[in-house]
Amino acid sequence: MPDGPAAVPGSRPAVARLPLLAGAAAALLAGLYGGLALLVPEAPAPAALAEQHGPLMALGFLGTLIGLERAVALRRPWGYAAPALSALGAAALAAGAEQAGRLALTAGGGWLVGIYLALLGRRLSRAAVIQLAGALAWYAGGLLWLGGRPVHELVVWFVAFHVLTIAGERLELAHVAFLRREAAGGLTAAAAVLGAGAACSVWAPGAGTRLAGAAMAAVAAWLAWHDVARRTVRGRGLPRYAAVCLLAGYGWLAVAGVLWAATGLRAGPYLYDAALHALFLGFVMSMVFGHAPVILPAVLRVRLPYRPVLYAPLALLHAAVAVRVAGDLAGAGAVRAAGGLLAEVALLMFAGCAVAVTRSRTRSPSGR
Repeated sequence: MPDGPAAVPGSRPAVARLPLLAGAAAALLAGLYGGLALLVPEAPAPAALAEQHGPLMALGFLGTLIGLERAVALRRPWGYAAPALSALGAAALAAGAEQAGRLALTAGGGWLVGIYLALLGRRLSRAAVIQLAGALAWYAGGLLWLGGRPVHELVVWFVAFHVLTIAGERLELAHVAFLRREAAGGLTAAAAVLGAGAACSVWAPGAGTRLAGAAMAAVAAWLAWHDVARRTVRGRGLPRYAAVCLLAGYGWLAVAGVLWAATGLRAGPYLYDAALHALFLGFVMSMVFGHAPVILPAVLRVRLPYRPVLYAPLALLHAAVAVRVAGDLAGAGAVRAAGGLLAEVALLMFAGCAVAVTRSRTRSPSGR
């Protein structure tokens, strides 16, 4: 995220932002527990956590993280209302107050739109417009949710939020790396098709989902070809680690796009599960792993140095997604559950590794 503030060596931690990060962490834990209840029905979990597993992860956890990072980039106090609203919405969902949670999460998406409009006022760019489109997708999906639409009919909107946000950020970095202006047109076109697929899904869910899937595959192909990760993967330390996260994630985005385009998310629960988790776990969470060493210093002014141990949760995450998708394709519930449990372990392992390396006093030259 190039326009976010860089961490200043020796600067004091931004303690005031910790409650917002804690809200995101709480949403993550609630979402993981809900996911565990879906994988293992015998697990003693409140019904609300299982029912709201998707919104807790996609909007409560990830939405709060994205809103917090954008508020830091804005450098205006009013921007922090976006992550605060999404964190409060996640807490309400977890507590069983569904309507209040929907309202707060939708308001968080709308506030994020305001942040992007303010950032666009400072510097107009194609990348920022694509990210704004992602925030609008969150807000539009939230309004439909408030209107009574079930979550499974809104998945395309929430996926568009994540895919467009990430694609816009990567386009911004690609421009920094001297991307040819005409090359960006391909990503813009794919983003427009993804938005059209989301809009179409309101009236024709199958057709809209298939169109969105084709767009996701196109976005994956564009990113895999144009992203600077293709060069930095040949480097060392943090640049190489981040590149591995990104390129592996693009692979899962392509897999998800193909599954969406082929099934329209209407081919039964197993393929539905594979299509969703290839995207949210394989793609989005891999992006989180790759960007965390940059985001955490910018947001909290706390250094997260690169250590090779960060590859352990990354490898486990992608192995878990592969196991889960294989189980879904084979119709093997036990294999799918095993993959899901391994993914939860990978996410918790990454959090533990991040805390451990942040607290480490040693410095690694290769991680700079």
